[in-house]
Amino acid sequence: MMSYLYETMYILRPDLGEELVDQTIAKYQTILRDNEAEILETQHRGKRRLAYEIGKHREGVYVQMNYTGGGKLVALVERAMRLSDEVIRYLTIKVEIPKEPEVVVDEE
Repeated sequence: MMSYLYETMYILRPDLGEELVDQTIAKYQTILRDNEAEILETQHRGKRRLAYEIGKHREGVYVQMNYTGGGKLVALVERAMRLSDEVIRYLTIKVEIPKEPEVVVDEE
């Protein structure tokens, strides 16, 4: 199976308590791990003001997850987020891994 590097940024409702935020983060990490993803990093970026109102919310709790795995992972995790009451926005990008420049050895 081909493995890619992904970054999912999602925003949780600002009215969730710290414990519920931690449980929600753990839920998405578990979905990824159960489907053979390798979680590289999860950053809880805290509550921030939104650029524009989303569903009557002016603030949100930002979380960023970086992980590697197959393409089906994104569909699984985004489906769970779409059905969740806690998540107000999410976005996943596939991160391009820079290729090492080829070194040409001049053999004379």
